[in-house]
Amino acid sequence: MVDPSRVIFSRPRKRIVSPRSLKRFEGSEVFDELLSFISLLNDAVIGKKLHDQNVVQSEPIRALLKLLAQVSALLDETPADKSSGSRFGNSAFRTFYNKVKDVMGPLHALIPGLPLAAVEEISVYLEESWGNEKRIDYGSGMELNFACWLLCLVKLGVLTVERDAQALVMSVFWQYITVMRKIQSTYWLEPAGSHGVWGLDDYHFLPFLWGSGQLQNHKHLKPKSIHDPEILDEFAEDYMYFACIKFINSIKTASLRWHSPMLDDISGVKTWAKVNEGMQKMYRAEVLLKLPIAQHIFFGSLLAFPEAIAGEEAEEGEAEEDEHGHIHSKHGHGEGQAAGWGDCCGIPIPSAFAAAAAEKEKSGSNAASAYAQGAKPSQPAVRRIPFD
Repeated sequence: MVDPSRVIFSRPRKRIVSPRSLKRFEGSEVFDELLSFISLLNDAVIGKKLHDQNVVQSEPIRALLKLLAQVSALLDETPADKSSGSRFGNSAFRTFYNKVKDVMGPLHALIPGLPLAAVEEISVYLEESWGNEKRIDYGSGMELNFACWLLCLVKLGVLTVERDAQALVMSVFWQYITVMRKIQSTYWLEPAGSHGVWGLDDYHFLPFLWGSGQLQNHKHLKPKSIHDPEILDEFAEDYMYFACIKFINSIKTASLRWHSPMLDDISGVKTWAKVNEGMQKMYRAEVLLKLPIAQHIFFGSLLAFPEAIAGEEAEEGEAEEDEHGHIHSKHGHGEGQAAGWGDCCGIPIPSAFAAAAAEKEKSGSNAASAYAQGAKPSQPAVRRIPFD
């Protein structure tokens, strides 16, 4: 916790632009703070259900839920542009994004005990939590910004881990995920830096990490239970992990083994404790220490980027975005490219929502054409799955 009266607040900016700056971040106090925060929230939800009546909702928690409800209302009044035929993000997202950005002050005014001087700094994290305005995409880097926003509120003393940890995950974070699913499905956000089928989810990571934490001590539900539709139907309301699997199944064709092989592989692990342990290690390696994702982290006074120490070469430059919203060093010379910028700046991937809509339209068009030619309507054929 910091003393706001002693902090010189500053507008956060992106500082991770190369393997060297990423290495400096890995050895920093702020890196340990982020990992510790994720771990503390994980421990707080072990054995808890999403709608557990014993989860305490303090006044600040209720304020955050009200804030998220207002963002959701802005979404409802900003429909997708139906004239857009693109599968790569709907331009109406930019209108929604700017509406949210314009009310950052009033939204933060809802939070009791938040110092006015801190609003400009922490607003950046919340602004960047909804996706990238230029690329109309979303990924685990944006999800991380939301976690950073919550961590800032803890450091300012607005929230306390001891009192609010459970509600932060079960109420606030899950409400954020609910709003994000609406945004993703409304505007067809592209997956940012997607690993394709070899990722956990096109967009999110933390619901799987904290979701496996929820289930860690469950006596009957096992990792392999994700393959049972009846279990998913019964327990998706209580557990984030099952809710995410059910959601993925609802928008993707074929089987989990084909469209999400990593989740399928994880289901073979014996215990949720092992799954949760692996998720935390994976988050460290595949989110916090992956350059295309870590480049989206903002650093200000509350989450401070480490300064160069004696004998260490100074930071090579402030990060800047190009016209596509990609991050590069002002003074770098291809260092980031060699480290894997291609994961970020590669071929655009349409959202699963766009793909599902196209598949539905194609199926309907084919059926109508066949019927017009005298063919009898039939049940859709089962798609053949490789290696099944």
